Amino acid sequence: MVTLVVSTTTDPASYGPASALLAMGVWNPGVSFQGIRSKANGDVRLLEHDHGIVEEDYLDNRWEEVTGEVVGEIIFLSKHTAATNRPALTIHPIGVPHLKEGDVPPQGGKPGWAAVPSPRMASWLILLQKLAESHNLVPEFEITLEATHHGPVTNKPTMFLEIGSTMEYWKRQDAAQVIAQLVWEGLGIGGGEAVGNWNSMSSNKKILLGIGGGHYVPRHMDIILKGGVWVGHLLSGYSLPMEEPVESKGEKNSKSIGGTWKHAIKAAYDATVEGFPGGEVIAHIDHKSFKGWQKKAIIEYLGEQNIKIGKPGDFY
Repeated sequence: MVTLVVSTTTDPASYGPASALLAMGVWNPGVSFQGIRSKANGDVRLLEHDHGIVEEDYLDNRWEEVTGEVVGEIIFLSKHTAATNRPALTIHPIGVPHLKEGDVPPQGGKPGWAAVPSPRMASWLILLQKLAESHNLVPEFEITLEATHHGPVTNKPTMFLEIGSTMEYWKRQDAAQVIAQLVWEGLGIGGGEAVGNWNSMSSNKKILLGIGGGHYVPRHMDIILKGGVWVGHLLSGYSLPMEEPVESKGEKNSKSIGGTWKHAIKAAYDATVEGFPGGEVIAHIDHKSFKGWQKKAIIEYLGEQNIKIGKPGDFY
């Protein structure tokens, strides 16, 4: 079982951490295929290609076909952009489950799809915070999760590690070093114990499925940063398109509300269950981010799907 770490030469926030990672140990030349180069260290394969990071779909399947090695997970190194230009180091799951067939995803993926989320995200966020502080990047850089978004299409557990949010920060060597250290320590490449391996026998088997909130999911983050919680998909408000129905006798129920919000929830839930076999996936709703009719419909739909809803204290 191998881990793929994927970088691109088109993005300084991708090849910077990849170069720093290569400098940290002995990497042997690996397989080259379809314009993609690789280096190997233990059971980690560092891939490099020359396209946009969201453009190379099914890298896990393609690697397995070419090498015969089974891929356990896939981690992408990328830049982050934001309207605020705020410096940030981010981690997030991927997918565009709210898009419908025929929509063209603006940043890769396929409509209606959510990747299997990496079980490592919550524990790596806490490790990333520690590493960033030790490199004096805090408070200059915000350390945060992001909501589920973009591609590329994968079948194995996936997460993105990103540096934001402008060219000045994408090129920062100290930020690249922190991301490289996160991968090195997080995967136990140097011989240490890997961080965030899912174990259904662990004392806490509860996985947070985030429903609602902004792109940086602050109310879900409040729970996750306390530690000991696993995190799956995080659906922000924009990934839950809901069409307000015409009221019928003053009633609005989940069946009368159009939009792709139900599919988005179901796809994100199913992918999260797949990523945490034997775990208990619990939805956490950012109540303040929804209007009353939206919240009522979401709670009703979660009940129909037998998806448990939890308050912050239910995750510990």
